[in-house]
Amino acid sequence: MEPLIIEVALNGGTPKSRKATVPISAEEIAADILACGEAGATVFHSHVETMNVTGDEAAARYLDAYAPVLRARPETILWPTVASGRDTETRFGHLRTLAAAGIRMAVFDPGSVNLATEGPDGLPDKSFVYRNSHREIAELVAILEESKLGPAIAIYEPGWLRTTLAWERAGRLPAGAFVKLYFNGRYNIIDGRPGHMAFGLPPTRTALDAYLEIMDGSSLPWAVAAIGDCVLETGLAQLAIERGGHVRVGLEDFGGERTPSNRQLVEEVTSLARKLGRPIATTADAARILKLPR
Repeated sequence: MEPLIIEVALNGGTPKSRKATVPISAEEIAADILACGEAGATVFHSHVETMNVTGDEAAARYLDAYAPVLRARPETILWPTVASGRDTETRFGHLRTLAAAGIRMAVFDPGSVNLATEGPDGLPDKSFVYRNSHREIAELVAILEESKLGPAIAIYEPGWLRTTLAWERAGRLPAGAFVKLYFNGRYNIIDGRPGHMAFGLPPTRTALDAYLEIMDGSSLPWAVAAIGDCVLETGLAQLAIERGGHVRVGLEDFGGERTPSNRQLVEEVTSLARKLGRPIATTADAARILKLPR
């Protein structure tokens, strides 16, 4: 079985008022990446403090955190997220600049989804539509191919996975793809309160089986992520480790009453993997498993 890749989603939209250990400043993000790398993580995802910056300004904000990491460990696998905007260039143009600076992967969200908090009556309350049309997906593919960036693929819904596999079957999915299967947990990462975000499948064995059935015949590496939960407490981490998948952790995703650091979450996964006899991937292992283009 291949070594285990551990990805860390460092911050997302999680504020310090909710999780005091979440890294927000560039200095905190850089330090957290290096600390999580020492603990066994090999893929690192972060947001800047606002998604309303675009282009070179967005790239500069990311590089405030990423450049010190790349100076210390040039091979580190980093990937940023999308910027706010209505057109593809506004949303993803910063990826070209970041690729030139040494970033090896980038956001790839192959679908649209309604996201919401849960109101007091149990119905979706504060909500928004996260939109990615098939035209926009194709335009992003072109940017990733041009920049030789591996797609960090989020799967919020089964249809997103079907779209990804269509690109794979057509031989058009950019090299370096990593599928992250998202499961909707007990907490809402929009406001941190108990309650579902009204998307996707629950963090259960049956739900994982459903995704893996869809992936039958695919050669893409995959990982599990519990959005609004603890991927270890749900049992998904163990299932993935035993089945040859990989694991994503981090304070962007984490939901629960305890307040771990990103490093602690990584250490929990490495401890479980060792108990189960699965080796931990090095950065070189991860790049090989993902078939990163550079």
